[in-house]
Amino acid sequence: MKKQLILEDGTIFIGEGFGSDANKTGEVVFNTGMTGYQEILSDPSYCGQIVTLTYPLIGNYGINRDDFESISPAISGLVVKEAAEFPSNWRSELSLDQFLKLKNIPGIAGIDTRKLTRIIRKYGTLKGAICSMNEDADEILERLRALQLRNDQVKQVSTKTPYPSPGRGKRIVLVDFGMKHGILRELNKRDCDVVVVPYHTTAEEILNLSPDGVMLSNGPGDPKDVPEAIEMIRGILGKVPLFGICLGHQLFALASGANTVKMKFGHRGSNHPVKDLKTGKVALTSQNHGYTVEKESIKETRLEVTHIALNDGTIEGLKHLDFPAFTVQYHPEASPGPEDANNLFDKFLQMIEMEKGEGEKLCQSVQI
Repeated sequence: MKKQLILEDGTIFIGEGFGSDANKTGEVVFNTGMTGYQEILSDPSYCGQIVTLTYPLIGNYGINRDDFESISPAISGLVVKEAAEFPSNWRSELSLDQFLKLKNIPGIAGIDTRKLTRIIRKYGTLKGAICSMNEDADEILERLRALQLRNDQVKQVSTKTPYPSPGRGKRIVLVDFGMKHGILRELNKRDCDVVVVPYHTTAEEILNLSPDGVMLSNGPGDPKDVPEAIEMIRGILGKVPLFGICLGHQLFALASGANTVKMKFGHRGSNHPVKDLKTGKVALTSQNHGYTVEKESIKETRLEVTHIALNDGTIEGLKHLDFPAFTVQYHPEASPGPEDANNLFDKFLQMIEMEKGEGEKLCQSVQI
């Protein structure tokens, strides 16, 4: 069945439809990863977006039960050059087409994804629609140009109620702005006693949980659309060690007095080189973000830049000069992608140990 992908600039791509028959709109972006399409489809940070995968063949190893990053995908649509009809992998349980049908996600294949990617790189992310050939292109185009993209993506994908993921180690409160399961998995692997809380949880409510540390998760959209989270971060800074990833990194910057801006087409892929400014080492990282911390805005804050992207020089890591808090723009949980930065979870726990140790020394000095 033929489908069309219509962009707000008037460009129309005709291809073969697969997955759901639904007509959906969203922000059209591209991801350069060669593998990991299941994790991309289920990453809550893609809420409301139509994702173009630049690798030419997608779906060849199917869909399995283990590689999901969320239970309910929030992606609006998928664009590929070729979708494999008959996957081959010992873990495969569904084809890509079957999965998209199951989750009501439309897909379009057989279009020139290189051309589409060049358009996005030249003009920036564009609003788009995947729809049937029966839809009038001019009417769709008119609606697209008038469409205001939603600003409540975090609310859509965050957990509605707190829940525990028990362990016998450090008590970590994980604030869910659209959390990938890989982050929770890494904390569980280290036997952390995790409590996952909604995005609008207050500083007082978090501190009442007696955390050893607080983690700010990834998530979709503009960080300025989550003012309650910015206020919460201000309320816990200096009171408990903090580690933020992706959207959590941007929210931390805003809470500390910096500014964030929308990027032309963002960073989405599994091979982005990032330099650690302290050691000079370069790590390959997994990334998915459309906003960045503005460099000039750091000067008036108590923040220090710790990492930069080698491709475009944008900020990839921050730390606070007065409080035990650091953040990164990339994804150290590596789902999908390289595991070069996985040790940041250990660094977070070591920071907690150091803070607790200083507290114990202070108590001992008072007793003496």
